[in-house]
Amino acid sequence: MSFLLSCAWLQGDISGILQTSFLLILILLILKGAQLYLCRQRLVRDFQSFPGPPAHWLYGHFWEFPVEEELHKMNSLAEKFPCAFPRWFSGFMTFLQVYDPEYIKVILSKRDPKAHAIYRFLTPWIGKGLLVLNGSEWHQHRRLLTPAFHSDILKPYVALMADSVRVMLDKWEKLSDQGSSLEIFEHVSLMTLDSLMKCAFSHQSNCQMDRNSNSYIQAVHDLTYLLTYRIENGFLHSDIIYWLSPVGHRTRRAIQRAHQYTDQVIQRRKWQLQQGELETISKKRHLDFLDVLLCAKTESGDSLSDEELRAEVDTFMFEGHDTTASGISWVLYALATHPEHQQKCREEIRRVLGNGASITWDHLGQLPYTTMCIKEALRLYPPVPSIGRDLKETIIFPDGRILTAGNSVSLNIYTLHHNSRVWPDPEVFDPLRFSPENVMLQHSHAYLPFSAGSRNCIGQKFAMNEIKVVLALTLLLFELKPDTMKPPLPISELVLRSKNGIHLWMKRLH
Repeated sequence: MSFLLSCAWLQGDISGILQTSFLLILILLILKGAQLYLCRQRLVRDFQSFPGPPAHWLYGHFWEFPVEEELHKMNSLAEKFPCAFPRWFSGFMTFLQVYDPEYIKVILSKRDPKAHAIYRFLTPWIGKGLLVLNGSEWHQHRRLLTPAFHSDILKPYVALMADSVRVMLDKWEKLSDQGSSLEIFEHVSLMTLDSLMKCAFSHQSNCQMDRNSNSYIQAVHDLTYLLTYRIENGFLHSDIIYWLSPVGHRTRRAIQRAHQYTDQVIQRRKWQLQQGELETISKKRHLDFLDVLLCAKTESGDSLSDEELRAEVDTFMFEGHDTTASGISWVLYALATHPEHQQKCREEIRRVLGNGASITWDHLGQLPYTTMCIKEALRLYPPVPSIGRDLKETIIFPDGRILTAGNSVSLNIYTLHHNSRVWPDPEVFDPLRFSPENVMLQHSHAYLPFSAGSRNCIGQKFAMNEIKVVLALTLLLFELKPDTMKPPLPISELVLRSKNGIHLWMKRLH
């Protein structure tokens, strides 16, 4: 009898626990629903002066911007909604898409932090380095890293870049005889990685010939795709949902592969330091990027921690090779599709370099027409299509519209560069837009391939030098033509890529 009473008591106790748990869950769901409702009402109110395309109350514009059509869609909406419009990533998260130079100037004149809702997704991969830091920490790291991009540091890099480019061109010469076009993005990525390892880390990686290096390139490619997918899917912004999802598992594996490569770079140099080479490094005539990191001291006299060192190396490994590879690949494509400008560049390069046996820092400043073509290509195909900011202060835009503090904006560089209100006939390749007389007439924030203001790209001189070296040596050896059967499909995946690659015909010049 007592046993039956105990069972009945236990059953009643479990039933009570279940009822209480259900009630607590219900209350939490109601509170969360109320929070989301209030959040949406605030966003609708804050963005009411910025008309845009209709958005679903739950999933926003998620279905309106498929990856392969996103850039074209943004350009068409810019024609309909001048200056800016809100893009809803879900019913409870929106960014003001900005593509007007006056609007952008107002935003970049301030020192608002990077958009936390977006850039935090990069932290597991590249850590808290210069790209994602804000405030005093960013200022400190920027000050410590600036010496790494001084002209005295960059000058000897030109010869190292040229060595890497010639390895790539030798491969292209052999492959061009096979009677098919070449997909150049992967080749260029390996070349920029090889060049970066020589310039920034004083390491002869041989990665263009070593297939194992492709694992890092593939990891970076996977991460840019997976993180873009997460950014555009508001439901995956939850860390719990994302890391438990199949996409999150793929991201974790790709991060591990990328870190294995960068860990080797750091450990190799640490081993050198253990052999007593720090004094030797500090006395080198030309310091590389890692030298500067290792020798850098904060205002309090402290060195960078292992975590900070790792973050800056991962950041520069990504930005210094993948972003630059995007720029180079699209510049080559732009000139391949405009043979008259390609030939003018070739003639200028021949006058300055002769047969190209030697290329130096001084040569790079003697290529004005080639530089104009590069700038026009970067206008049409900016390597970083957009950047984000969180507003610390309420902004009043030139037309009187107001966006309150606490909201986020996306500075859409690609759409800015294709904005017909800013650039007449924006789809036309016209290098003379960047002639000295025309540059004087441009708006200061109409052309932003490297952003602007205090947070402009610290490595823009490094990137421009490498683009010039690649273009000069390539055009001396090859005539470039597009594969019309495989036109590229530009997509935004942190950097500007082509969904189906960039395919060119290479004709050896005699």
